[in-house]
Amino acid sequence: MGKRLPPLNSLKAFESSAKHLSFTKAAEELFVTQAAVSHQIKLLEDFLGLELFVRKNRLLELTEKGKWYYGEISPILQKLASVTEKICSQNKSTLTISVPQTFAIQWLVPRLIHFNQRYPDIDVRIRAAEQDEGILNKDIDVAIYYGYGNWENLQVALLAKADLVMLASPKLLQEKPIHSAVDLQQHKLIHIHHHENWQMMAHALGVELPNVQDGVVFSHTLMALQTALYGQGLILANQMLAQQEINQGNLQIVLPMKLPDPKSFYVVNNLVRNNEKTIQAFRDWIIQEINQPDINKEK
Repeated sequence: MGKRLPPLNSLKAFESSAKHLSFTKAAEELFVTQAAVSHQIKLLEDFLGLELFVRKNRLLELTEKGKWYYGEISPILQKLASVTEKICSQNKSTLTISVPQTFAIQWLVPRLIHFNQRYPDIDVRIRAAEQDEGILNKDIDVAIYYGYGNWENLQVALLAKADLVMLASPKLLQEKPIHSAVDLQQHKLIHIHHHENWQMMAHALGVELPNVQDGVVFSHTLMALQTALYGQGLILANQMLAQQEINQGNLQIVLPMKLPDPKSFYVVNNLVRNNEKTIQAFRDWIIQEINQPDINKEK
């Protein structure tokens, strides 16, 4: 007959309590009550026939045998968790997605749970990258590109077209209100990649903007949005990437004038892998998800 082993829950409670020297922190880590942790420690001590902790008012200390036991079982529990995760992962498919940083943070990450719920057997790995050169590395299964959609040797599917909108923080607009296009002249402009979009906006509005060549030029929309959030100027940004900040009231649309963004977002993958089930699943899901009506939009 095999030797009797201590209860796993008791070992987990002991390992966490010994690591933090706190039943309270152990309870938080294990998502149970402090009383439950204390109960599991008592069960383990009764099983072993010795005390593992010295309780001094609110302080918790390990006994000498408790220190030795913690040092012995901690790597065993870590190894157990590691091999369990490894064998579970063998039943999963892995999908590595390359995504522009701003798109990942502002759009994909808040919605990724929907994909995980629909496809729990696909292990998703996200890589934030600005790659639109039309070449996918071997370790990338599918990517989101921002461009004109003219990449050769790739399966290319349009995700969404969006408008460029003028945005500013409520605090900035309170200090310097904008009632007409002329009022734009008194503000600093925030640029993304280049000055051309603001030049197109000035032309569409029929107004001279002497400040159109001034202001910081950012390589990432996320940095430009953060600058606008701090009230450091007006930004002309892709509305889909900025919608989260608009919904939360962090940024406001300045004037009703919009311009079509000359670039769009596309989901791409290598043609030779077009029929792989994981790639098909993600491609179909994101096209459907991105075309779902946003009930918060324009509120």
